[in-house]
Amino acid sequence: MAENKKSTHGEGSDIPLSKVLLMPDGKSMNKICLEILLHDDMDIPVLCINHETQKKRNMPFKVMYHNNNHFVHQGGSWDYYLSGEDLKKIKEKAAARTGNWNNEKPGAEKDKDTVKVKDTGTDITDGFGKEYNTLLSMPTEAKINVLDNNKKQLNKLIKQKEKDSAVVTEALVDTARNAALINHTVIEEAMYLGDEEAKKITRGLVAATQEMVNSSVSLLSEDVFNNDLMNTLVEKSNGTIVQHMTRVYLNGISFLSYYNKLLSTSSAINKLRISFNIKYHNFYRDLMPHIDEDKIILERVFLGGMRAVSTELLQHWAVGFLIHDIGKASAVQYHEGEAAYNRDIVIEHVKLGYKSVVTKTNYPREAGLITGYHHEYYGDPAGYGFYRAYLEHYKKTNHTAKQDYCITFELKPILDFEALAYFPAKVLEIIDVYDSVTDPHRTYRKALTPEEALAMMRDEFIRKHRKLDPILFDLFSGFIREKFKI
Repeated sequence: MAENKKSTHGEGSDIPLSKVLLMPDGKSMNKICLEILLHDDMDIPVLCINHETQKKRNMPFKVMYHNNNHFVHQGGSWDYYLSGEDLKKIKEKAAARTGNWNNEKPGAEKDKDTVKVKDTGTDITDGFGKEYNTLLSMPTEAKINVLDNNKKQLNKLIKQKEKDSAVVTEALVDTARNAALINHTVIEEAMYLGDEEAKKITRGLVAATQEMVNSSVSLLSEDVFNNDLMNTLVEKSNGTIVQHMTRVYLNGISFLSYYNKLLSTSSAINKLRISFNIKYHNFYRDLMPHIDEDKIILERVFLGGMRAVSTELLQHWAVGFLIHDIGKASAVQYHEGEAAYNRDIVIEHVKLGYKSVVTKTNYPREAGLITGYHHEYYGDPAGYGFYRAYLEHYKKTNHTAKQDYCITFELKPILDFEALAYFPAKVLEIIDVYDSVTDPHRTYRKALTPEEALAMMRDEFIRKHRKLDPILFDLFSGFIREKFKI
């Protein structure tokens, strides 16, 4: 965790945060206190103490809560404290607002995580957009009905011989947004259940989402309206996490459809082989220094060689694209602004997402790996994810183990540590970064044009650092240039 500004905590004056925030039942929140901590301009720090290592850090409450709004309940190996001085400020503000401190107004609703501030209308679920609260209040069965209706809407469009691109793109964007939101609400609930019980209540969600995704893949594979889709996604951007998830999902399917078409209708692979030694050889030699230089060829980079992606595999991967940020909490930007950036918080969304998909749902294993492996960056220090942790553990008992391939299309080689990366996760890394730097609603830095983004990514993520895959990036660049006519 990054250190916060100078601590206001003094020895002997710290109060457990749970005593301040939790009501007597230990489950529901003191909403007045929470509202003050989240929305007043106080930027109150929390003293975090690891009771196993005794490590201490100060973190802003807002950042911690937005990353995981249940952290006060969970605790784990960390204990959280507020200073007596900060508690005094909170009490004064609470008393000024309501005349009381520990109790909410009679009849106040319990156990609701969404808090609105009356004077501004600001909602802590802004990261998921205005539709979030409506879906949150629905029973799971009703949410699944929404997904079923969305699937029927897409299937109706599939059957139309003459398609209106504007209608189709609108439907794709809206159904993807609904699916991302519904998955977030249901899976977040499932996180507090045992694994088997969680899988039981998410079974209908998984089936309905997979069917909706299959319909999206079928529509997008037609490639009739991809150009309009790219522009529509930009126009509909509102800076929320759910819009980021929607854009990444739809652009991911669109790119893989483009990739399949490229491999089946052109001499793309032969061109890559011809240019391999000049353009790519040195990059991959650095990744696999134990391999003889003469043996570093395209088939060594892509285990089994480059090939088109089957429809079934594309559908499984598309689910992973849709829910890749399922572990991200509301109001946390894709990349936090420089002043608020905290590596531990950024990493946490990958951990939460991976664990929730793998242990609480029956989604295809491919979707789980995409969620947990999509920031690996070929082992670069700036990257993070489960693969490197698993690999490190594996090497402790297999000292001579080496990765003889860069990318695998299949699950087994990545699970057996035969390759450095998983194909859909490497694709997602590129689309994820591209989306973050071109989003017109970035709050901390001017958005880049598509051409500027491609130039920056090549320089920072390939030339200066070995993060993105250069061959996949070149194919993606061709996709973007075709869609935006640049």
